[in-house]
Amino acid sequence: SGLVHVKNPYLDSMEEDVLYHLDLGTKTHNLPAMFGDIKFVCVGGSPNRMRAFAQFMHKELGLAGDGEDLADICAGTDRYAMYRAGPVLSISHGMGIPSISIMLHELIKLLHHAKCRDVTIIRIGTSGGLGIEAGSVVITDMAVDSSFKPRFEQVVLDDVVVRSTELDTDLTEELLACSKEIPDFPTLIGHTMCTYDFYEGQGRLDGALCSFSSEKKLEYLKRAYDAGVRNIEMESTAFAALCGLCGLKGESSLTPAL
Repeated sequence: SGLVHVKNPYLDSMEEDVLYHLDLGTKTHNLPAMFGDIKFVCVGGSPNRMRAFAQFMHKELGLAGDGEDLADICAGTDRYAMYRAGPVLSISHGMGIPSISIMLHELIKLLHHAKCRDVTIIRIGTSGGLGIEAGSVVITDMAVDSSFKPRFEQVVLDDVVVRSTELDTDLTEELLACSKEIPDFPTLIGHTMCTYDFYEGQGRLDGALCSFSSEKKLEYLKRAYDAGVRNIEMESTAFAALCGLCGLKGESSLTPAL
């Protein structure tokens, strides 16, 4: 049906669903009227970046006004920022799996309550490149963990739950085809590795702690490259798992900064 699904039997018995970290709710806001025609959702770490992206989309879509006065829909909270440009929703998610997971739970419920259909969600942002030219755009074909496996492990109560991180292959190819129209940015398809940490988890030598040698780091990164990894960040496995389970066509497109 193209609807966004929630897989929580307890939601139907709730008198009100409060999307606490988005400052929205089913009683306080008419979610179908506010968001029912949303077709695209773009998420990224920085609130300022997602505001700039919404302004860019406002201009590209030829909407009235200059977009400078776009309002933050989540202004009542300082956790996330959300902007709308026509059928495009632009939302920040902070850094790391815990932060994006909280946002996605509430975003998915928002799209469900709003009765949105056929929604495409794309994560955009910076990442660490691996064996590719700086500034390249990596379109993720598979989100993998630190062992290079396409899975997202989460502890639920005292159980370790493993979820698939498959992404939409048609969307991957469609984005690559679109990139041909923008020759200024080298674009490729590759695996994106998701870690739980920016420093030791990504093999950096400049953190407050470093428990490995430079040689071990280089050997690990070579194994990652040989496994198909082309960039490293901290959100893709959770993003892929939650979107896939709830019927959202998802993709992660990232620009390596290094």
